[in-house]
This record gives sequence, C-alpha cells and structure tokens, in this order.
Amino acid sequence: MSAPTLPDPSYNLAVAIPGTWWLQSREDWAKDGQRRIDPTLGPDPIGMLTYGTTHFSAQFMKRNRTQNDANQSISSGQNNTSAVDGYDAYFGTYKVDEKMGKVAHTLIGAITPANIGMTVSRDLRVNENHLTVQLETTTPEGEPIIRTLIWTRIN
Repeated sequence: MSAPTLPDPSYNLAVAIPGTWWLQSREDWAKDGQRRIDPTLGPDPIGMLTYGTTHFSAQFMKRNRTQNDANQSISSGQNNTSAVDGYDAYFGTYKVDEKMGKVAHTLIGAITPANIGMTVSRDLRVNENHLTVQLETTTPEGEPIIRTLIWTRIN
C-alpha cells in the first residue's frame, strides 16, 4: 500500500474549510510503500482542527496517552511540528492557494516553542463533509514520508 493520491483541486477551499473537523485517520507512508508509525503520537491519534476565515487551531493527542509518555519530545520532521509528551497543539493564521490546493499555516502559538513563527504547507481537499490533508515530511530519523490525515466535519 502507499499514500493516497489526491485529486486535482476542484473548488474554493477558502469557502469549504472553515468549521470544526475531527480526525478520522493519520497515516505516514515511506517511498517504498511501507507504513511508518509516528513515535510520539502513535498509529491512531485523536485530534481536532478548527478553521475560521483567517485563523486556525490544531490539536493532536496520542490515543491511550500515559505517564510513560511524559518528558518525551521528538524533534519535528521537515515541514512539520513537534509533539511533547504525546501531545501536539498549535494555532495561527493561514493563506489558501486556490490554484494549487495548498494552505500555508503560520504558527503564532505552539506547545513547542521552536515551532512558533514557522510556516508549514499542506495540500487540502474537501469532499462534502470530509477534509483530506496531505504533506511531505520526514520521520525523526530523516526518512522522507507522506502524511495523510482524513477529517470529518463536526461543525
């Protein structure tokens, strides 16, 4: 198996993405077709993503987070944020590139101080009440991966 291929951008993302989204799945795939598991958030994290007209916030948590996750901070991969103790959260502003179907997120605040001020790029596609977010990043060891997140609109 491998990362899903996104369809071409098809309509106005700036109108389609505002709202609150619940994470359904988050998968990382290497170029060799093997799935990789994020060591800080695990294979099946929970998360919530909220878009306003110009601002956003995102939160992710390792499912079944325990005390064993304490003091665990993994450096972020390329074009990505870092989680702390099985948790990642950040917020800021975003700009949509309608033609490319990309959204640039600039972080104003983040659980990891090193992430504040960074801008990360994501491919976004909306199909009714489902949002697919895809990005190129790396594992903590530097291996290139494609991360795909599937969200369902809850508001």
